[in-house]
Amino acid sequence: MAKEEAPSRKAPPKKSTPKASIKPTSDEAEHHKSPQPQPDIPKDGTASAFNPDALKNLEDLSLNLAKAAMTAQSALAQTLFKPHDVTENVPSDPFQVGPAMTTVANALASNPDKLVNAQTELMTGYLQLWAAMTRRSLGADDNTEMPSAKIKDKRFSDPRWEQNVIFDMMRQSYLLSSNWLNNLISSVEGIDPIAKRRAEFFTKLVTDAFSPSNFLMSNPAALDTLMSTNGESLVKGMQKFAEDLARGDGKLKISQADYAHFEVGKNVATTPGKVIYRNAFFELLQYTPTTENVREIPLLIFPPWINKFYILDLQPKNSLIKWLTDQGFSVFVTSWVNPDASMKDVTFEDYLTQGVYEAIKQVMAQCGTKTVNAVGYCIGGTLLGTALAHMAAKGDKSIGSATFFTAQHDFSEAGDLLLFTNNAWIDELERQMDAAGGVLPGAAMADTFNALRANDLVWSFFVNNYLMGKDLTAFDLLCWNADQTRMPKALHMFYLRKFYNENALSKGELELGGIKIDLKNVKIPIFTQAGREDHIAPPLSVFKGAKMFGGDVTYVLAGSGHIAGVVNPPAAHKYMHWINDNLSTAASYDDWFSKASEHAGSWWPYWAEWLHAKSGDWVEARDPSKGQLKPIMDAPGSYVMVKS
Repeated sequence: MAKEEAPSRKAPPKKSTPKASIKPTSDEAEHHKSPQPQPDIPKDGTASAFNPDALKNLEDLSLNLAKAAMTAQSALAQTLFKPHDVTENVPSDPFQVGPAMTTVANALASNPDKLVNAQTELMTGYLQLWAAMTRRSLGADDNTEMPSAKIKDKRFSDPRWEQNVIFDMMRQSYLLSSNWLNNLISSVEGIDPIAKRRAEFFTKLVTDAFSPSNFLMSNPAALDTLMSTNGESLVKGMQKFAEDLARGDGKLKISQADYAHFEVGKNVATTPGKVIYRNAFFELLQYTPTTENVREIPLLIFPPWINKFYILDLQPKNSLIKWLTDQGFSVFVTSWVNPDASMKDVTFEDYLTQGVYEAIKQVMAQCGTKTVNAVGYCIGGTLLGTALAHMAAKGDKSIGSATFFTAQHDFSEAGDLLLFTNNAWIDELERQMDAAGGVLPGAAMADTFNALRANDLVWSFFVNNYLMGKDLTAFDLLCWNADQTRMPKALHMFYLRKFYNENALSKGELELGGIKIDLKNVKIPIFTQAGREDHIAPPLSVFKGAKMFGGDVTYVLAGSGHIAGVVNPPAAHKYMHWINDNLSTAASYDDWFSKASEHAGSWWPYWAEWLHAKSGDWVEARDPSKGQLKPIMDAPGSYVMVKS
């Protein structure tokens, strides 16, 4: 930490152009190609002491600040004066935050000793912090940091937060207060777990929003960028703000990547193949083999219908689909339709029969086999697991083995998404879908997922885009993430109510087409992958679901989360995975993990070895152009091109 020197009253006026007091990072200087930092104003206050360049820079700064202000005001004015639909009977608190906070407050009030101790702890922390900062401001060599400030936090990774005593005080004061408040809420005992989780989640949302890093005047990196570019960074940021406001039709829709850089079928979703079948629910894609021989049993992948399938086929370097074809598998994928209002009444059972069953039928016809191996990702895995139990009850043996990527079948530990599935919020969501013609707009789901990781997916972009005016990066995963799909009302309401709200599948209370669904009837080999940092399908939730199947189940834990934990090609040499073949004897997730062996890199090769053993003999590679089903068009097809 840089030492702050005590100011000297006898120091002469500086005659040369000094460096900025908080030095910009090298990447910002290169990014903005900015003019030199401004010279100090002479102490005698005379304008004659300015050089022409300094005057020009001050003029530019003044004009750019005015321009930025006018740009922001114009964008906000257009939003404020734009007509908006007003719907009566909108619940004021659909997430029931108020009752949750009241429950927490009552619990704290009933334990006054705990509350007094917490308040004493906070005051002691502030006294220690003030003392340390006072010593430092007087020139003492004091690098004291509060324990909370030593926790790594990407929001304050820029060294300027520590180099300047004022900004360091802001940083440590914020961390001390926010961590104290969040820890206080988490320490409450003896209340409803969902109410506590709801209070924790929304308290963290609020404390994250008030971070000093989110405001121009309290962010040293943003201020330095402002000064070093004569205000051009803020003008650029406000232009981005206006564009995002217009793109969201009056609602701020923060851009997360350079969306124009990637084009489906051009530089993402480029693995060669054909669309060999199409119905109202999906297009069936068969990929061109890259080996002379392939395994006899084809592999059919069911991605989540809540997103587009090409998360599994981004670029060649990180495409799971291409990698699987290179391993000698005949790969098929369902590309789900992006539904409009005409599909508002389609049901979960429709997706089961016209989706899973129909896709299996077509793949077997194309390959001349009696079985397929299936993969289900996320919500596609929930559908596949339900289908397996449905098929088992009927004696249907069309699926020989199944693999699940971060898929849930028991929703009792489904993470923070459970907070969005109480009755009040589901009713409000249904109202929104009715107002939108019977579908849930793709942006609604994006907002929900962004809220689960607000610092990473909201505030970091708010700072970089608007406060610092940085150019957006070309990031394939974030471009895919912004390419959302809509959700039909009947399907989505059934899914939220039956799976998240009622947890009917794990309780044996789910019935489809007159058939009761029981996962214990599924005896085929199962491979289940979970992500250690997954906030959508937490590893404990996936673990509990894996224990519900009645046959041999392999559970593998991958490093990272819901996306990067799945899309992790071996060549990247990233993350790690854990293996423990004794799932059936593991008493709990913690017990399983404590006995698991850690392995560096991707879990794909381990899965491929398992899959090869379930895929029959080698046969001549199958050309999708020469199968029983005639090609309709080239991959990636037409359904994936439909924008929400």
